[in-house]
Amino acid sequence: MNKPINSPFRYPGGKFYARNLIIKHIPAHSYYAEPFVGGGSIFFAKEKVTNNWLNDIDELLINTYFIIRDQPEELINFLDGEVATKERHKFYKHEFKPQDKLEAASRWFYLNRTSYSGIMKPQNCYWGYGEKYSMRPENWPRNIRRTSEKLQNVQITKLDFEEVITSVPDGAFLFIDPPYFNADQDKFYVHSFSKDDHLRLCRILYEHQHRIKFLITYDNSNEIRELYNWAVEVHDKEWNYTINRTDDQKNGKRRQDNFKGERYKGKEIFILNYFSLESPDLESKQLILNI
Repeated sequence: MNKPINSPFRYPGGKFYARNLIIKHIPAHSYYAEPFVGGGSIFFAKEKVTNNWLNDIDELLINTYFIIRDQPEELINFLDGEVATKERHKFYKHEFKPQDKLEAASRWFYLNRTSYSGIMKPQNCYWGYGEKYSMRPENWPRNIRRTSEKLQNVQITKLDFEEVITSVPDGAFLFIDPPYFNADQDKFYVHSFSKDDHLRLCRILYEHQHRIKFLITYDNSNEIRELYNWAVEVHDKEWNYTINRTDDQKNGKRRQDNFKGERYKGKEIFILNYFSLESPDLESKQLILNI
């Protein structure tokens, strides 16, 4: 399956709502890699190329990718008959103890599909399923099967991002979606990303900028703009998205934790080390390229 599909997961900070904006900037390529795959919205939304590498440091996430790719029917059978209820969410979160990788993936998948915004950090992994806007359990098998099909022959790893960037071949294209620079990421992510990690990412990309192409998405901050002042293009982007609320959130039960649902406007910058077809000044840049 090479056609676009939706990500199998809900993921905080995922690029589902920005995917069309991002894909417009992606150049032709035959080798694709994501050092921070997360929910993988861009990989699943674009056409699959000859070589694909998905990576993330989150062990449970990566295990779930492996199980979906290699054992989709076993995962479907384990989840067969499941219902989306607070009681089952509580059971998987607090009581269920996986005995193997299949059970670990089943637990992760259930919690991800029924938790608010797909937040998997235990302290903030709250019930967040709604019949009107969440994928129902009876539709999970179709979701798993089509995801498994697209993941066939895809390299999946759990490595530090630096190893991925330094290992891809010359000419590879990388979509890079690290945690935000100024975000309160401790609420949302199992693995935090330090300021030193942000600096290390910038340094590694600078060192490899002449042999690979990359598009990196970041929160719009002066610090990031200064770090990447050597990039070829920086685009300010906005898009609308809505986070729906469960009854508990509507009643303000967890409003103090900043998980209230509202209509938002995503604001980020896209940083590229190449001239894109979406550049507002493409004609003059093309003249430069031709000289």
